[in-house]
Amino acid sequence: MPFTLMQSTHVTHLVPSSLLRLRRRVPRLLALALAGALAAVCATAQAQQSRPIEQDMSAEDFKAAGLDKLTPEELARLNSWLGRRIQTAAVEAETLTKDRIEQENRGFLPFGSAEPIVGKVQGDFRGFQRGREYTLDNGQVWRQVDDAALVGVRLTDPGVRITPSKVGRVWYLAVDGFNTRAKVERVR
Repeated sequence: MPFTLMQSTHVTHLVPSSLLRLRRRVPRLLALALAGALAAVCATAQAQQSRPIEQDMSAEDFKAAGLDKLTPEELARLNSWLGRRIQTAAVEAETLTKDRIEQENRGFLPFGSAEPIVGKVQGDFRGFQRGREYTLDNGQVWRQVDDAALVGVRLTDPGVRITPSKVGRVWYLAVDGFNTRAKVERVR
């Protein structure tokens, strides 16, 4: 099995190359899986749209709703209207699902908004330090991956902004009132 040397600040690690390739592929694989699931939901909604109401209802329900009294033209117009309503609802659901997936997975996946994540670090904040994890009030957990430092800082529930870089998939955490930013990666 081929290995790759990884250099961190003070230690050199020997890591299997396949593990490094997998680590780079996981966000892409997750994005593909989410896109596939979203496509399946949309396909199901579109398939349901094409079925006339008389095929979706039992004969008993169809008659109880008074739909048996409609002329073929009236029934066709009702089916057309229902089809448009289902299509509109499917598009709205697709948009909401896509937005929710993007929002919940910001920092993990290579797509989504370029807007900063604004929140508060829960509990005590004791400055920046490599390897330290910061839990936000929205439940996200970010780990510092660089050597940025804020020495002597002691805050409770400070406001923060986590901003994506313009190029690549790098994120930076800044604490309100301080200019120093730490490079972070999302872990949960």
